[in-house]
Amino acid sequence: MQLIFDDEYFMRKALNEASYAYEKGEIPVGVVVVINQQIIARGHNFTEMLNDVTAHAEMQAITAAANFLGGKYLKDCTMYVTLEPCQMCTGALYWSQLSHLVFAATDHERGYRKLGGQLHPKTTVKSGVMEEEASKLLKRFFIERRNLN
Repeated sequence: MQLIFDDEYFMRKALNEASYAYEKGEIPVGVVVVINQQIIARGHNFTEMLNDVTAHAEMQAITAAANFLGGKYLKDCTMYVTLEPCQMCTGALYWSQLSHLVFAATDHERGYRKLGGQLHPKTTVKSGVMEEEASKLLKRFFIERRNLN
C-alpha cells in the first residue's frame, strides 16, 4: 500500500527547512522538491552564510533536484516553498521547466507576480498552502531583526 501525502505534508517539510534558516540567522524560507510522492531535494536560504545574493532556497533546491535526477529539467516535479519566489528564482524555475509550484506566503514587495516574473507556460501554481504558519515565521524573524538594530 502506497501512502499518499498532501500539499500540507510537503509544505510542513518546507517549513522545517525555513526553521533551519531561521536558526542560522537567514531569512526563513524553505523548500522541498517532490517527484512521485518522494522528496528529492531540500533547501533553505544561505545568502548570509555564503555571502551570496543568489543563494536562495529555491536555487539550492533546483541544483540538488537536478543532481538527483541527473538532468537539468524538473519535469514532473513539484516545488513546495514557504514564500512566493522572487524574479531570479522564477527565472531559474522557468528554465528548469518545473511542472508544479506550491507556495505558502505571498511576497507583496519582491514576489515574481508583483514584479512581472514568469514561470514556464506549463508550470501550474497553487498559493496559500499553510500561509499563516509561513507568514508568522517570517514576521517573527523581521521583528527580531528590527529589535537587534
